[in-house]
Amino acid sequence: MNVEDITRVAVLGAGNMGHGIAEVAALAGYDVTLRDIEEDIVQEGYEDIEWSVHKLDDKDRLEEDPETVLERITPLVDMAAAVEDADVVIEAVPEVMDIKTEVYEALEAHAPDRAIFATNTSALSITDLSEVTERPTQFCGMHFFNPPVRMQLVEVISGAHTDEGTVETIEALAESFEKTPVRVRKDSPGFVVNRVLTPLLNEACWAVHEGDADIATVDSTSKYDIGLPMGTFELADRVGNDVAHHVLEYLHAELGEAYEPCPLLAERVEAEQFGEKTGEGWYDHDESIEIPTEAGDEVIERRLLAVLANEAAKLVGDDVASIGAIDEAMMLGTGFPEGPGKLADEAGVETLVGTLEDRHEETGHPRYEVSDALEAVAADGGFYMGGEGDASEGRTYEQISVEVDDRVGHIEIDRPHRMNSITVGMLEEIEHAVETLQEDDDVRALLVSGAGDRAFSAGFDAASAAPGSGLEAAEISRYGQQVTGAFEECPKPVVAAIDGYCLGGGMELATGADLRVASERSQFGQPEHELGLLPGWGGTQRLSAIVGEGRAKEIIFTARKDYDAETMAEYGFVNEVVANDAIEERARELARELAAGPPIAQKFTKRAMHAGRDDTDAGLEVEASAFGHLFTTDDVWEGLAAFQQDRDPEFEGE
Repeated sequence: MNVEDITRVAVLGAGNMGHGIAEVAALAGYDVTLRDIEEDIVQEGYEDIEWSVHKLDDKDRLEEDPETVLERITPLVDMAAAVEDADVVIEAVPEVMDIKTEVYEALEAHAPDRAIFATNTSALSITDLSEVTERPTQFCGMHFFNPPVRMQLVEVISGAHTDEGTVETIEALAESFEKTPVRVRKDSPGFVVNRVLTPLLNEACWAVHEGDADIATVDSTSKYDIGLPMGTFELADRVGNDVAHHVLEYLHAELGEAYEPCPLLAERVEAEQFGEKTGEGWYDHDESIEIPTEAGDEVIERRLLAVLANEAAKLVGDDVASIGAIDEAMMLGTGFPEGPGKLADEAGVETLVGTLEDRHEETGHPRYEVSDALEAVAADGGFYMGGEGDASEGRTYEQISVEVDDRVGHIEIDRPHRMNSITVGMLEEIEHAVETLQEDDDVRALLVSGAGDRAFSAGFDAASAAPGSGLEAAEISRYGQQVTGAFEECPKPVVAAIDGYCLGGGMELATGADLRVASERSQFGQPEHELGLLPGWGGTQRLSAIVGEGRAKEIIFTARKDYDAETMAEYGFVNEVVANDAIEERARELARELAAGPPIAQKFTKRAMHAGRDDTDAGLEVEASAFGHLFTTDDVWEGLAAFQQDRDPEFEGE
């Protein structure tokens, strides 16, 4: 079966995951049946979908009427009615083998022979589940992350009997859901994300249990030194300590003593201190969580990174997934700023091997045994052996992507899992990319955009480089000013394509562009005053030059994050507002139009306009000098000839 043949999807289980998956499928245009064992359960799931769909509509994130989406979903209790016409059945019932077995036995009696079965299990064996059915070749894992509507990642897992065509179809289905499938080549306990994440959470617990650190130290290290989206214990409370413990028990049973759950974690579970869902875990969730910014510990940092690296290497060595797939899964599924492979390479894999060896000698615990795969990675010089990514003149980019097409150099901010938030490392990459494209004679215009449709950029990722002093903060400000100003100073025209959130440092980056095109759903703001700060990457200066001092003060002082695209067009910040589905095409079209313009005249025009901001006489002098210079260029004569011959000019920049 090809994805083009799929029209109806059945989802079994109307709980949080099931009704979320059903909503995603309906949003993608599929007819969906949502089935559970009791009318009250399935109706509650449908009502949750109703609420979510209308919420998306309120935020202008729907391409069609909410009722059109909801009409595609049929809530049912009867199994036969739910699956008799299904092309794909996605099972999302509780993670209990006996329950799943019972469901598949009933399903097999009613599903058409063509139907593919996909399980949303986060831990159970795909192979074992497939053998309950009569179609193990048409069976695979399709592991969504919670909540499915918002989370981008879908792990697609092959069982021992799964046909390649089945996996390819489910990958294509995930893409049609506008999700990012990550291939898990082999049925392995925990797959990728849980296999890497839960040992990390476990190691954090062991560090506290053994008296080597306290919770504040571990979480400060995780969040501010490693750059994870939250502290490790904070993340455990978000995931659920009961969930983490359940996965660890499964890994322990399947893979051995290296995955022994820490007694401290078991105590939390026995006390039903599961985290956010119970109001208490490692933190009291009735109070705000405050993690100290400077309490990190280098020894704990190496210890946590070493565990991450060892688990990632095991998966690579066992051919469960490539390191690129593992890194992508961890970034999309957990919000890691970088995957464990790149984090390990930055820390030095040999150093991390030494950390594990020292811990193993000291404790004797098998969780510190260095895998053969990690030894091989260290011998090769790292997971990436010199780097993977987008290269431009020998430079490897990790947080942006760069391509040149039809004389347009396209810089895409590529951290969709973190709302394309900007790090200092990304600033360095952007600066290099602008310099490289500026020097490339084949590039005549620049286009900058954000990956995905949720954000151009939601601002600076402070967790990635929290300044330790006022001096460090000032240096970050100056460097941000320099990089955001690189677009303004570039002699070639620059177009910013804004789709989704454009906030803080992201808005300052867009301010450096010459023209800004925005989708209807885009939202703008400079919320720094909400944090007691001010825009530090040129926003207090460049914004005034575009919208006027009064409007600039309004935007900055109110700290609003909900200025819509039409309002920003009225203010003069956005040049053009287009339909959500037209933003990419229109931005590229505009960039190509500018790329066809006269390069020398464009360069001098930008120079004259910028010179005249503070001194009109200076600007006029630059203008006059440029006007005289341009009359000596071939471009002017080409322009005059084209005008007389009623054709488009072909400027060469000479």
